[in-house]
Amino acid sequence: MKRMRRCAATVAVGALALAGLAVGAGTADARGFPAFVGPLHHVKTLASTVPGNGDVNPYGVAVVRRSTGDLFAGNVLVSNFNNSKNVQGTGTTIVEVTPSGHHWLFAQINPNLRGCPGGVGLTTALSVLRSGWVIVGSLPTKGGKVSGAGCLIVLDSHGHVRETFAHHGINGPWDMTAADYGNVAFLFVTNVLNGTVAGGGKTVHGGTVLRLRVFVPRHGLPFVTSITMIGSGFGEKTDPNALVIGPTGVGLSPHGTLYVADTLASRVAAIPGALFRFATAGTGFTVSQGHHLNGELGLAVAPGGDILTVNGGDGNIVEVTPGGVQVAVKTITGGGAGALFGLAVKPGHRAVYFVDDSNNTLKLLF
Repeated sequence: MKRMRRCAATVAVGALALAGLAVGAGTADARGFPAFVGPLHHVKTLASTVPGNGDVNPYGVAVVRRSTGDLFAGNVLVSNFNNSKNVQGTGTTIVEVTPSGHHWLFAQINPNLRGCPGGVGLTTALSVLRSGWVIVGSLPTKGGKVSGAGCLIVLDSHGHVRETFAHHGINGPWDMTAADYGNVAFLFVTNVLNGTVAGGGKTVHGGTVLRLRVFVPRHGLPFVTSITMIGSGFGEKTDPNALVIGPTGVGLSPHGTLYVADTLASRVAAIPGALFRFATAGTGFTVSQGHHLNGELGLAVAPGGDILTVNGGDGNIVEVTPGGVQVAVKTITGGGAGALFGLAVKPGHRAVYFVDDSNNTLKLLF
């Protein structure tokens, strides 16, 4: 697919020393609006994400929008990718954290869960629907190697597994966002195992983005009514440190454009008409690439429409306008490369939740 010419992105960055972190100054974007993270200069540790079984390496972050069961509005769910021995692809727990930092185990999933090829290793793919259903991705390992295609695991509002979505293109679900319309939800899922293991560490271009249309009945279990590949050809590879690198964060704009963190290319991609398209857009068109983008992983869309993404190659969060201008960059962890994964905007606030893998915590940028 022919890509649109990338906009040049130059950011004036000023350094501040706040809470021991170097924090870059944000500028106004091309529309004259201040950058969302521009005024944010403080980082607060809210809670440890390590549950009683010792799982570590927090990946997914999702905010609860409506109270139901053991889910409380405003709380944050965090999924863990590693077990207590720090083996990747073996984490089985989801922790619930309040805005004030209280935390408890929301779910612990059987590692031999039937219906999930290869076992359980919870990824950054984590969404909470208004109806109380929690959906989390699994990319499992055994003996330090990828052991199966994984699945999407569906839990009720009490943290009990009720079903799984597997096969039909679901192959290493790595991150996810949801468009929730009540009785219908659309899940946008990146997949990173299409030819990756066979590539033996070399980059292959099999990464995909799937759209799952899920019907959510008033009574009974949610079920998938259609699966459509809307993105394909993204670079992906195995990695001795990260296990797998491939397309990661996804975020849906108010206008229906899906933004994708094309991690290996240090690129934010856009897939227009994501809710309604019935064919792949390939790797989409380039919104912004390089400069402060450095192997970005998690991605979220700010209330004004700007794209927030965190780098896997350093400890920075970067804000990009839909027009491709990188308007803000801030160092939010001293953990450096590999510390940042999932993030989410705090509802009703100019603040961002994010996980810090360097010390297994949930933090708030405000």
